[in-house]
Amino acid sequence: MVVDISISLEPQEQGERRLRGQRIASAVAARRATAGEFLLTCASGFVAVHVLTELLQLGYKACGTVRSKDKGEVLDRMFTSNWGRVQWGETDGALDEAVKGLDAITHTGSYITAVNGTVHVLKSALLEPKIKRVVITSSFAAILNPEPPVSTFTEKDWNHISLEEVEKKGAETDAFHSYRASKTLAEKAAWKFVEDHTKYGVAPFDLATINPPLIFGPILHDVKSAASLNTSVGAFYAFLTGAKKDDDAMAPLGSYIDVRDVAKLHVDALSIEEAGGKRFAASSGSFYYQLALDTLHAPSNSDLLLQFPKAVAGHPHATAPVQNVLDASRAKELFNWTPIPFEKTFTDMAVSLAETNGVG
Repeated sequence: MVVDISISLEPQEQGERRLRGQRIASAVAARRATAGEFLLTCASGFVAVHVLTELLQLGYKACGTVRSKDKGEVLDRMFTSNWGRVQWGETDGALDEAVKGLDAITHTGSYITAVNGTVHVLKSALLEPKIKRVVITSSFAAILNPEPPVSTFTEKDWNHISLEEVEKKGAETDAFHSYRASKTLAEKAAWKFVEDHTKYGVAPFDLATINPPLIFGPILHDVKSAASLNTSVGAFYAFLTGAKKDDDAMAPLGSYIDVRDVAKLHVDALSIEEAGGKRFAASSGSFYYQLALDTLHAPSNSDLLLQFPKAVAGHPHATAPVQNVLDASRAKELFNWTPIPFEKTFTDMAVSLAETNGVG
């Protein structure tokens, strides 16, 4: 699949993109250094390909890291201009050459332990004085404490429960808390790194983190099979194929966001000076899978539903479970962000799953 960065848009979308581009361009011009040339880590992932698409559409130049030659060649076929790649094993110093001449870094993920991968990126960033902004894809898992009582969480909060579980149980910690602790520790390590390298009140670069919850939306990256889908989209696909059952749809899951919104927030965090030094809880609203199934089974999607004859209906229009809230007020206010409508997120995702070879 080739991503056409001169993609045709509806008139309203064209106007919104033009205004947004003008606002970002103005912000970039006012920054200490432009974010015109950037490095994107783990460039072949679900979120990263959307970030890359967004940046290239706005005229940025990109260098992306990939773990294998095959993944790099897929991206080469998708993006034909303003794009280059570097193979990255995430060893310490592996990016020292790649960062030369760059203005910014977007770190969307790690193949090794989250802490080490993050620190390796930041150490390389120190070597290029032009780099003035690093944006890291963190997670709501680094914010929310996953235990009662139900609460509203903001960027001021940190997940201490999962850290305590790991400290108490070590290698016996379950996967749920292990993942959440790794995301928390990686983000904490990033903020400490910047603090430790700040001299006389001046940091070598500033940091912004995007902390999304479950991420949904259309697939752009290369997907060989359902097993290679990201966790949240894979779970949704399991409802479409009948692998999950009706009762599974009522489990409280907290919040969600469209991957296209995640990408736009990364671009804004790269470009807008006021984003430096801040975390951004990135939530479009509360979520449980029944809401997505109600959208899929709406009369307007009857033709789409034919593509998934085993799709479960769940418990249509059931009462919402009580769950935590991730407050995204900061991102909405600073970036003038209006989330993509829920129905569009899940309809577009179902369409892309139906169209993706080896999945739909």
